[in-house]
Amino acid sequence: LVTGGRRGIGKTMATALAEAGADVTIASRNLDSCIEAAREISKATGRTVFPYQLDVTEKNSVQGLVDNVENKFGKIDILVNNSGSTWGAPFEEMPLEKWDQVIKTNLTGTFLVSQTVVPIMKRNGWGRIINISSIVGLVAPPDFMNTIGYTASKGGIISLTKELAVKLAKDKIVVNAIAPSFFPSKMTSAFVKKFGDEIRNSNPMKR
Repeated sequence: LVTGGRRGIGKTMATALAEAGADVTIASRNLDSCIEAAREISKATGRTVFPYQLDVTEKNSVQGLVDNVENKFGKIDILVNNSGSTWGAPFEEMPLEKWDQVIKTNLTGTFLVSQTVVPIMKRNGWGRIINISSIVGLVAPPDFMNTIGYTASKGGIISLTKELAVKLAKDKIVVNAIAPSFFPSKMTSAFVKKFGDEIRNSNPMKR
């Protein structure tokens, strides 16, 4: 199960899982895009790819998805928590509703989907959860990046991952986080276009 699997890093991960032999569910708010991405991945890999509309901030939406996936495939072995959003504004000007929106999508969404999937993994005696954080969850973001809610949420995902890794180890459920830096996607396109040189020069390989 890959949330936010219709584009960007989520679609890439869903494709890689299918290439490795997994049947995959990709889920996001935009069902049409999910259907198209599922068709592409299935055609390229020969695996079953199930598109599903999902709002990670709504418990009923998450429960409905998880129930449907379990009914269709019998279990959920791997969960990739990739759904995310951001909002740009200086710290002093960040609207509270946008802060809440980003925290709810990125951090609460990761918690809620994990909470709903883990009982299935416990029943099966095996599971893998991969949470998508960000480099800004580990180190201070560059000065041009005014996304305080995003930064805070990604740091929270790392702490959540550590807690779950300890609590779920006895159930043979392994929990890790990946913290990418900038890579080309719709979310980062404006940053990369405007600050490409600064981004490249901030890392040792200049890329």
